[in-house]
Amino acid sequence: MPTVVRFHGWRVVVYPNDHRPAHVHVFGGGGEAVFILNCPQGPPELRESYAYDRGELTRMQRALGEKIADLCNE
Repeated sequence: MPTVVRFHGWRVVVYPNDHRPAHVHVFGGGGEAVFILNCPQGPPELRESYAYDRGELTRMQRALGEKIADLCNE
């Protein structure tokens, strides 16, 4: 499970040969969130989350949006 980027104490993971649509898993602080990337231009869309509050999810979504081109290439 390769970590492709880290931010705010979270790590963003893309599983090789994972199912479509293109998405990432965000881990940290005992939680997990899954965002559909909506490649190639985004915006990332929350699919599911465990143990994060709305503020954390908003920060994740913004940070992922800033890296959307790189994430879609992964």
